[in-house]
Amino acid sequence: MIRPLLPALIVLTQICFPLALQGDIVDTLSGLFKSANSKEISKSFSSSVELKVNEEEDVYPKAQAEQIIREFFTKNPPSASAVVHLINTNPNYRFGVLALNTKNGKFRVAVTLKKTSGTFFITELRIEPDK
Repeated sequence: MIRPLLPALIVLTQICFPLALQGDIVDTLSGLFKSANSKEISKSFSSSVELKVNEEEDVYPKAQAEQIIREFFTKNPPSASAVVHLINTNPNYRFGVLALNTKNGKFRVAVTLKKTSGTFFITELRIEPDK
């Protein structure tokens, strides 16, 4: 009785397990924002990132984008971060919105990720004051 169920269970695990992990990159980023870990966040940057922090917006290389994020965290030390919106219906695209509480106020962080060579990379990051 158990033998016929084993292959079905294995197939189900292979299908469902990757789907369960799809939101993990945005959840992980939320934790990195809470801990103000610009170095780890930048590991998820693509080679160039469209970055908007408050009113400054441009496309930056990975290293410069990390510096800008580090400066933001220096001026606005985070106290909490939570995922408020997540789009993970496309296997090659993720979009998440984080609510970031800092010592100087609340911010809305929008993150766009695209999959390249099996890994998600941040292509766009927007940090704006929460309205």
